Amino acid sequence: AVNEENNEANNIKNRLTNQWGKVPDVARYYKSKNTPWIVVGDENYGEGSSREHAALEPRHLGGRAIIVKSFARIHETNLKKQGLLALTFDNPSDYDKIKPDDKLSLVDLNKLAPNKSVECRIKHADGKIETIKLNHTFNEPQI
Repeated sequence: AVNEENNEANNIKNRLTNQWGKVPDVARYYKSKNTPWIVVGDENYGEGSSREHAALEPRHLGGRAIIVKSFARIHETNLKKQGLLALTFDNPSDYDKIKPDDKLSLVDLNKLAPNKSVECRIKHADGKIETIKLNHTFNEPQI
């Protein structure tokens, strides 16, 4: 996937150091600092031949949630098996509200329930806060 900030693949800004690096390296750094992180993605997230490994790595490196417009077949299930929150935008155009310097908060996860949306608060760099809805497909035993 191509990063909105620099139009490059596998090159993201470490929000703790402000240095650019490869996705796995930045994720390892966040893990070393006990800093949870999430992925925000577009359509068909997780497409490819290594879906199981692609779900395992974010969890191993301290990821907590994947928020996308849609998941590739099977990948959503693999993420859930790894204990990650697999979430989709209730309104796909909300994807465009999230900018690189924003901070996201997933609200009231202790109240996660089947068929109940998750509230996501977006704190923009200018301090403005927006709230969007995210969906999940977890059932009671998975929760």
